[in-house]
Amino acid sequence: MRPTKTPRRWQSGTEPMTARSDLKLRFLLSVLFTPLFALGTAGFGYWAAVADPGGSPSPATLTAFAVGCGLLTLFALVDLLVVVRRRRTEL
Repeated sequence: MRPTKTPRRWQSGTEPMTARSDLKLRFLLSVLFTPLFALGTAGFGYWAAVADPGGSPSPATLTAFAVGCGLLTLFALVDLLVVVRRRRTEL
């Protein structure tokens, strides 16, 4: 039986602390989804404004979707700003 070889590179256990994020992918996703979520916010907000109170879906449900899309827009925009700042300082 052959003896096992030791790995050439030992894992130190600090990989999560020293891991780097893929800034190009985060930038691409933020640029793509920020306007998409903003359009969703505007669309659901308009639909909630003109919706029939007794209709389905209700204006409250549409407002909740608009708020959810607004939060996702804000999150994507903040991530875009963070990525742009990090790319300027790191690359």
